[in-house]
Amino acid sequence: MEKLASGNAAFVLDVLSGRFVFERTGVKLYDNAIRKIERYGEPRYHALVGELRRIREEEEEHANWLESQIRGLGGNPFEKTDLAELETEESRGIESIIVDGHDKVIHVLHALLAAELADNAGWDLLVKLADDTGDREAKLAFAKRMAEEAKHLLFIREAVVRSAEVELLGRDVKMPTSAASVATGTLKKPLAIAGILSAALLGLGALAASGLFLLRPKMALRPRRRLLRAIA
Repeated sequence: MEKLASGNAAFVLDVLSGRFVFERTGVKLYDNAIRKIERYGEPRYHALVGELRRIREEEEEHANWLESQIRGLGGNPFEKTDLAELETEESRGIESIIVDGHDKVIHVLHALLAAELADNAGWDLLVKLADDTGDREAKLAFAKRMAEEAKHLLFIREAVVRSAEVELLGRDVKMPTSAASVATGTLKKPLAIAGILSAALLGLGALAASGLFLLRPKMALRPRRRLLRAIA
């Protein structure tokens, strides 16, 4: 991380602090989403809870790791930097939906989807910054968490789609139980492959760098087996 911070340590700490704030907010969002689904959701929605708890644990690990990195660079993770304040302000609307005013499951999931889209973009930025500065160690660490966030996005996106089928179209569909099961099912539908690629492979370079998704000049994108390995 020192190599990444060598050019402009203050800016790197600002970016890390913004991500830290958002990850801590993510833990709160998932805690409250689980509580609302268990309290207000129909029994079919309870199938989501196990994976939501797993995602919540990963969000907490991300926050704890970021805190340690900020301290390692001599920063204060609880300092209100510019990007920390910005992330707080940006997430306030999502937080108000999940924590306060909305009890409908589809509303809660839709708000989680917005959070995961922002979260994926934030980690993608960190991967690219580490890559640009040649900090391979930082890039690998960011990429690992970027890959985890891609799985979060994949799962929440599918949960929103299926909830819409239930609530808006009156269909009797089961909720997804894991990101891996979502990936397997989606890959059986050719027209849906673009959707899974955009969710699970957002920041393709991040997955490649993490070693979870291997790319070589002559290998390009290997189809289903490697994709499933990346998101399982």
